[in-house]
Amino acid sequence: MNTLKQGDAVPNFTAKDEQGNTISLSDYKGKKLIVFFYPKANTPGCTAEACNLRDNYKALQDNGYAILGVSADSEKKQTNFKEKYDFPFPLLADEDKTVINTFGVWGPKKFMGKEYDGIHRTTFIIDEEGKVERVIDKVKTKDHAAQILDE
Repeated sequence: MNTLKQGDAVPNFTAKDEQGNTISLSDYKGKKLIVFFYPKANTPGCTAEACNLRDNYKALQDNGYAILGVSADSEKKQTNFKEKYDFPFPLLADEDKTVINTFGVWGPKKFMGKEYDGIHRTTFIIDEEGKVERVIDKVKTKDHAAQILDE
């Protein structure tokens, strides 16, 4: 796993969101961007994390942040997830793992004694120039916005 680190320039990426719209990193040039990777839509940890960002969306916006959620779920799963919890930010349906591999968050994981490959729950804070300002790899799902805002 070759994860992007603080100070790295993020390579431009393009992926479809839950509605089939094309979203690129270049769309956010000049803005601060939070890109949060989560393993699977509609699972307890991922729901808690995304709902915490939703509930603190205004505070994050007031601090100049745009938000993108990313998982390898299909557009349909992302649409259901977004509509069920009323998320105000796009969810990328990165089924071919283009964005996931760009950021280097796919790799071996362990759960209940089993090893498998999957998405590591990681959040990247990207500055206006497209550089990684900060990486949060120990995400507190129920208190994630505070982790972002309380640098």
